[in-house]
Amino acid sequence: GGAALLPSMLMFGVILASSGLLLMIEKGILARVKPPPLHPAGGERSRRGGQEAPGELDWQVLRDVRNRTIRAACGQRAMPRSVWELPAGQRRTVLRHLLVSDKYRFLYCYVPKVACSNWKRILKVLDGALESVDVKLKMDHKSDLVFLADMKPDEISYRLKHYYKFVFVRNPMERLLSAYRNKFGEIKEYQQKYGVEIVRRYRKNGGNSAGDDVTFSEFLRYLLDEEAERMNEHWMPIYNLCQPCAVRYDFIGSYERLNADANYVLERVQSPSFVRFPERQSWYKPVTAETLHYYLCNTQRRLIKELLPKYILDFSLFAYPLPNVSSEFCRQ
Repeated sequence: GGAALLPSMLMFGVILASSGLLLMIEKGILARVKPPPLHPAGGERSRRGGQEAPGELDWQVLRDVRNRTIRAACGQRAMPRSVWELPAGQRRTVLRHLLVSDKYRFLYCYVPKVACSNWKRILKVLDGALESVDVKLKMDHKSDLVFLADMKPDEISYRLKHYYKFVFVRNPMERLLSAYRNKFGEIKEYQQKYGVEIVRRYRKNGGNSAGDDVTFSEFLRYLLDEEAERMNEHWMPIYNLCQPCAVRYDFIGSYERLNADANYVLERVQSPSFVRFPERQSWYKPVTAETLHYYLCNTQRRLIKELLPKYILDFSLFAYPLPNVSSEFCRQ
C-alpha cells in the first residue's frame, strides 16, 4: 500500500533530471560542496557565539538544489500532500518522530544518528525539565518530551499548519555506518536483538555468535532484505521517518554544518540566548571521510549498488552524491 504512493524509479529519475540534480551528481558539483571547518577563521558572529562559515554561497546553492528537488518530487500527483493521506503505518511513524515545543511553537522531526540526542536535550532545557544542555545524564529518549503522536487529530493539524517545522539530515551511507559501528560495536541490546540473527542468517556456521562480530557487509545484506517501513529507526530511511512531502518543513538542516544550522534554528524560534547546541562529547568518535572510504571500498560493489534504491529518496531529495566505489577511487 505504501509503495503505491511513490512514483516509479523511472519517473523519479525524470523528476530529478529535470531539476538538474542528476547532472550535478554526475559532474561532481555537489561533491565539491565542502562542510565548513569546525572552527571557522572568520565570519560574522551570531548572538550564540557562532560564526558565519566560509563557503556560505556553496551551502546556499546546495539548499536551493535541495528545495527545488523536494518541490519537484513532492509536486507529483502520487505523492502525499499531508500526513492524513499517508497509510496508517507511515502516519504513525512520522507522528512518533515529531517532537513538539508548544512554548516556542515548533516541531522537530528527530532522526537517529543525526544528533537527535542533543536536540532532545535542548527540548528538555526549553521545557524546564533540564537545567542545562551540559548536564551529564544518560539521555532518556521518552520522558519529558512531547510527541505529536500523543495528540488529538485537530491538535495535530493545528500544529502542522502553524508551527515552525525542521529536520536535520545526513549522508545516508555515513548515517548507516555510524549506526552499524555504534549499535553492533557498543550496544549489547542490539547485538543480542539484531546481531545474533544477522550472523545466523548470513554467515555459514554463524550460530554461535554473540552478535558482537557482525560485519558491515552482513549488516548491508540484512538491510537489503528488510522492508524500509519496518526497519529499526536507526537505519530506516529519513524519508520514511519524516515524510518531507506530507510535512512541509520550513528548514532542513545538515549534519555537515550542524552547529551553524542549529544556531540558525534556535534564533529562528526565539529560544533564550543562553540555550546553545551542545558541544560534541569527548568520547564520541565521528565517522570520517577516511573511515567511510575504508568501509565502502572493502564492501562488494554489487551489495552497495543493490542497496542504493532503498535509500535513493534520501540521496536525491537531500542532495547527497551517490557513493563513489570506483576502482580508481578505492585505490587512493
